[in-house]
Amino acid sequence: MITVTALHQSSWASFTGDANPYGGGDPYADYRTADFPFTQHANLADRQLGAGVIAANDEFFAQRENLLVPERAEFDPEHFGHKGKIMDGWETRRRRGASADHPWPTEDDHDWALIRLGAPGVVRGIVVDTAHFRGNYPQAVSVEGTSVAGSPSPEELLADDVKWTTLVPRTAVGGHAANGFAVDVEQRFTHLRVNQHPDGGIARLRVYGEVVPDPKWLAALGTFDVVALENGGRVEDASNLFYSPATNTIQPGRSRKMDDGWETRRRRDRGHDWIRYRLAAQSEIRALEIDTAYLKGNSAGWASVSVKDGENGEWTEILPRTRLQPDTNHRFVLPTPAVGTHARVDIFPDGGISRLRLFGTLTQEGATHLTAHHQELGG
Repeated sequence: MITVTALHQSSWASFTGDANPYGGGDPYADYRTADFPFTQHANLADRQLGAGVIAANDEFFAQRENLLVPERAEFDPEHFGHKGKIMDGWETRRRRGASADHPWPTEDDHDWALIRLGAPGVVRGIVVDTAHFRGNYPQAVSVEGTSVAGSPSPEELLADDVKWTTLVPRTAVGGHAANGFAVDVEQRFTHLRVNQHPDGGIARLRVYGEVVPDPKWLAALGTFDVVALENGGRVEDASNLFYSPATNTIQPGRSRKMDDGWETRRRRDRGHDWIRYRLAAQSEIRALEIDTAYLKGNSAGWASVSVKDGENGEWTEILPRTRLQPDTNHRFVLPTPAVGTHARVDIFPDGGISRLRLFGTLTQEGATHLTAHHQELGG
């Protein structure tokens, strides 16, 4: 049985009930998904940011680490092991009751996994993906969050004095579906606890939100990349997202392959493409990098970079239109520092870049704003 419950005529839906048994062919042919508005935000549970599944109470059939694999889940109908069907996700054993008179799990029985976010932040939405779990998905899921400084162990996170805040209340979900949940909690979180009631399997977990860095850490760094995702930078908009997300350009490290950057479709007009960013806070920029790693026959031909100070500020070009080379990291030291809260990279005429780095320091105004925002969110 497949049941779809619409939510106030929005463009996305809530899925409940079993999916049909796999009948051969493309296993994603009957996969249920929708457009979730919160996916415009970065995935705070991205392994590239340093996220991890640090503990689970049970992973009998499939390992917990599969939850954060970046690629979509795969399905091989012939893949079996000595414990049974091997699934690409996190799957626990079937729960049983206490006696022959009551063989069913209790209402409170559930399995759980602890997630360390790659970058602490405010969560705007969560996707619990049950792809290929058609009759063995959980009946319901719930998600809680907490903020604990440092690098706590699973035992420390599970201690009685740790306060957990509900992000997703216990909610029925569907099998073989992307189950999306908007979150409206203005608080900074470092860890999540994902619960499945009473048992079953989840293929992937995605946690979308806004990074909120620790201002003390940034102050200690002094000069750092003020547009980096892990430092609180974010993409606000882009002209084209045909091949890959613009957020890739501010991910940690160098690009590892072509789709680990930003690439636009081929233009057949006289226009150009661009990305607009919000910096961690008001900053003084002194140097920048534009990297075209792994973009060899499709890198941007030229690029320029501009900044503005405040939402209503005027754009000022800090790097004039400059020729780019394929598969190359380009470095530029600015003749004079540039102050701003936003940045924009324009590429001509199309193509892509893999990374943008803007090196600088927070201004006094920027540091004050960041500290106040951190405190407001419970940091």
